[in-house]
Amino acid sequence: MRIAGKLKCGFYPLPLTEAQAIRNCLEFPLTEFSALDPCIGDGAAFARITAGTEARRYGIELDAYRAEQARSLADGVIHGSCFDVPCPVDAVSLLYLNPPYDFETDEGNAQRTERTFLQHSYRWLKPGGVLVLVIPKARILDCCTILASQVKEVRIRRLTAPDSVRFDQVVVFGIRRTRRERERLRDCEIQEARQLLAKLSRNSRELQPMSPEADFKYTVPESAPVVLVYKGLPLDEIEDLLPKSSAYRQANRLLFGRQATIEGRPLTPLHGGDIGLLCTAGMLNGIFGEGEKRHIAHWQSIKVVDHFEETADDGTVTQRDRDRFTNRVSLVFADGRTATLGEKG
Repeated sequence: MRIAGKLKCGFYPLPLTEAQAIRNCLEFPLTEFSALDPCIGDGAAFARITAGTEARRYGIELDAYRAEQARSLADGVIHGSCFDVPCPVDAVSLLYLNPPYDFETDEGNAQRTERTFLQHSYRWLKPGGVLVLVIPKARILDCCTILASQVKEVRIRRLTAPDSVRFDQVVVFGIRRTRRERERLRDCEIQEARQLLAKLSRNSRELQPMSPEADFKYTVPESAPVVLVYKGLPLDEIEDLLPKSSAYRQANRLLFGRQATIEGRPLTPLHGGDIGLLCTAGMLNGIFGEGEKRHIAHWQSIKVVDHFEETADDGTVTQRDRDRFTNRVSLVFADGRTATLGEKG
């Protein structure tokens, strides 16, 4: 995962238009039932999927700020890792899972987090319960063994919202098999299902797009309340106590260098390239000016994409993209005015 993705803890929320389309494919009981999202994020997509129902919404979220946001939309949200929350097996009626898209390394073996989250949480779904899994199309192959053996009536739809197209997302629907169905399942049937899922992961043309008008329905069964207990480390308390520890104070001098102060005039005039290097290195950040013009300046280097066309001798037009970096400065003036200056002003 890229650094930007890691800073967000792999949080790429499902567009609400897609959540509404998923909602249209589900039929809910008139009585209360339990629904769980092990990666609930801010809770908006999960709330949209279960809107207008008698759902008892449970969620787990690693990020403290998003967990607090989700608490206003769910009945119970735990701040912590999904893997540190034991949930009773065969307990929930609806499992909505949109896991982080990344690799993780365990004892030297790299495996996809999509498969790891599915393998850990599918047991929480009661027999006859509905699974809604949102993953990149290429990761169907990683999850095909679990889906083929544990889930029946599998349908896969290609998501079409711009952000979903960007990550090549699909949604997988299915119903958890009963123990009797799993025992009667033959190896050849599992192999056929795996081969079909593997084929779909390679050929997106065979996947129908997700439509706002539902052409199928999954019935969510009733279920009793669920009690979730966090067994992991208290992340908030550790974060507050960490700066006070002696080990942190000793390592602080090595991990975080002191801000250097650069003063004086250069020996020779600076060229444009020199200014750019100083800006992006953070050496021209700070407070400048006097009176109404007194301001704080913060420079950063950003990536932009140039779109252009090339026309061949035979008239063929090829559209191309070129990545490059440019500088941008954000300004905050003493009177409250703000400005962002870049190539386009």
